[in-house]
Amino acid sequence: MKKPLPILAVTITALLMGGVAAAQTAAPASDQLYRAFGEKPGLVSLMDDFMVRLLADPRTEPHFKPANQQRVKEQLVDQLCALSGGPCVYKGADMKSSHANLDIKQSDFHALVEVLQASMDARGIPFRKQNEMLALLAPMNRDIIMPK
Repeated sequence: MKKPLPILAVTITALLMGGVAAAQTAAPASDQLYRAFGEKPGLVSLMDDFMVRLLADPRTEPHFKPANQQRVKEQLVDQLCALSGGPCVYKGADMKSSHANLDIKQSDFHALVEVLQASMDARGIPFRKQNEMLALLAPMNRDIIMPK
């Protein structure tokens, strides 16, 4: 039986598509979350799995197949690293700019969250830590989803 999405899961979709300006200000004061995700090697492994799953899922594949997947993965690693209290610095575009012309809908966002959750589960990241990361990503939702 599939585990229900956490309430904060909607947050994570924002992360997956680039940009982090809003989230950098909400980074935790300690590196506990960064360590819980396995530090940089753990984040790289998580994003490797995530990109494979994004491209395999028919709901998310159309958004990621045309992208430079290596660059997207590297930016996501830097974003998650910075958000979780790690030493990385995200230097990519902000969420609003990077998603402005992508016509991302709420359903696209939810699909991405499901895929990310599957990757975090596969990496053995505790549910509580997943929600902590999602809470840091949540503010990005408003800059990613296109208004109706």
